[in-house]
Amino acid sequence: MPRRALDNPLVPVVLGLLLERPAHPYQLLSALRERGDAHAAAATRGTLYNTVTALAGAGWVAAQGQERAGNRPERTVYTITPDGHAELVRRLDAEIRDPEREFTRFVAAVSHLGALGPDGAADALAERARRLRERTAADEARLADALAAGVPRLHVIEAEYALALARAETAWVERTADEIRSGSLTWPTAVTTREDHDT
Repeated sequence: MPRRALDNPLVPVVLGLLLERPAHPYQLLSALRERGDAHAAAATRGTLYNTVTALAGAGWVAAQGQERAGNRPERTVYTITPDGHAELVRRLDAEIRDPEREFTRFVAAVSHLGALGPDGAADALAERARRLRERTAADEARLADALAAGVPRLHVIEAEYALALARAETAWVERTADEIRSGSLTWPTAVTTREDHDT
């Protein structure tokens, strides 16, 4: 089993879901979407099946049996193994303790914000803030629905964290756009801007 297949960020997510209860891959995908999990957008049916196959190959999950619903084909139900539980604990402990610096595409773009010029930068930031507010509102509604449906708060704690990050980012983006527009964030005249290239 290639090691990179087990480096997939879905690995601890799938192991965590299977720790709660045995499931087949489609149920795992539904649980991610229902909870508004941050990985749900990147998780497709294919990626979930591939991840479960990799986990089974590593001995971290095992087929528990088959399940059939109506006229649908049988689906294999998986459960976490003792080795999978140990691996989940190891990964979670390391990831929670170590605050790694994550260099996102947004951080990369912000590091060259000056290239947009004051007007371009303020407009781009304002648009990002608007989109963040919309997405945050939708995520808040999904989280509220999950909690109202009886999903234990501990099972959706990552959604709370993601919302906290989104709110903090929105506040920073809006504040920075306001500072650019008010002139309190000074713009060096030597910076080559998009407006310079457009003229």
